Amino acid sequence: MTPLRAALALLTTVTLASAAMAEAPKTDVAKSADHPVLKRFTGSVLAGYAQQDWEQRSFPDARGVKKDADEFTNPVALEGKVTRLFYLAPLGKSPLEVYRNYQQALAAAGFKVTWQCESEAQGCSKAYFALDKYERMKGMHWAEGDLPATGSEHAGSSWSLSGGISYEQARMLVGTLANGGRTLNLLLFTSVAENTHTGRAATYIEIVEPKAMPTGQVTVDAKAIGQGLQADGKIALYGLFFDTGKTDIKPDSNAQLDQMAALLKAQPALKVLIVGHTDNVGSIDANLTLSQGRAQAVVAALTQRGIAAGRLQARGVANFAPVASNAAEDGRARNRRVEMVVQ
Repeated sequence: MTPLRAALALLTTVTLASAAMAEAPKTDVAKSADHPVLKRFTGSVLAGYAQQDWEQRSFPDARGVKKDADEFTNPVALEGKVTRLFYLAPLGKSPLEVYRNYQQALAAAGFKVTWQCESEAQGCSKAYFALDKYERMKGMHWAEGDLPATGSEHAGSSWSLSGGISYEQARMLVGTLANGGRTLNLLLFTSVAENTHTGRAATYIEIVEPKAMPTGQVTVDAKAIGQGLQADGKIALYGLFFDTGKTDIKPDSNAQLDQMAALLKAQPALKVLIVGHTDNVGSIDANLTLSQGRAQAVVAALTQRGIAAGRLQARGVANFAPVASNAAEDGRARNRRVEMVVQ
């Protein structure tokens, strides 16, 4: 046993509360829910929950864990909407029973396995330590309760609910699941909840859904616009916002429009094209009309800020000039843009 594991085993023997006070959670943590693609094992309590609109997580690839270290061999960075769930199974349900039920449900839904382990020899305890506790605990919200001992040997003992998976009877399943035209990445880890004295099985799940990072959250200032135009003759501006399929410019665009106008006022001889771009969703004719309408809306907003109409021309080019693949949402988000181009 490594020093880290020995220290962990010692910590799990510490009594945290009296039997009279310790009680396992009976209801789900507030403001939580099962993920739509995977329902809980019957009778389980959703005791820990976190959801981030856009974040990065690391999953193992097909090589699993290293033979000589408690680490994934080749961790794969995944980005998108991240949901993390921690379930406590009912008393009397073994980790194996829980794991097999999840395994069968996922297989029936078309789950494609990237890597799995079901024993110490296959690296399950290493996988437990590779699931960095600090990272998986970050931002988690927990239900009220503890993990009390259920046998007489440790009567009166209980352990902290938070983070309560273990390397005892551990099993891990990692892979992908197609859902609604998207491919979701899913990691499932089932084990004894904290230690054998709790008499419970725990399951930790991470689901990463592909999603474009929210853009337009940084306004490009007048100086940066000028530098971009000087260096490349054009600059893409993602701080200009429109509703899907609409040409009316949204109020959130005002900060970016002010900076565009400031640059044009600082360089009174400068004439520019305002070029609208779309992704490839919809017909070319519809996207030509949409991109032209958006470009015209930006021109109108700049003239309202005192820029002479003769210095501006609006052009819509639909999806004729992509800067990324339209196969995924993050690429489509980059392609939906407005550019300033030096005439």
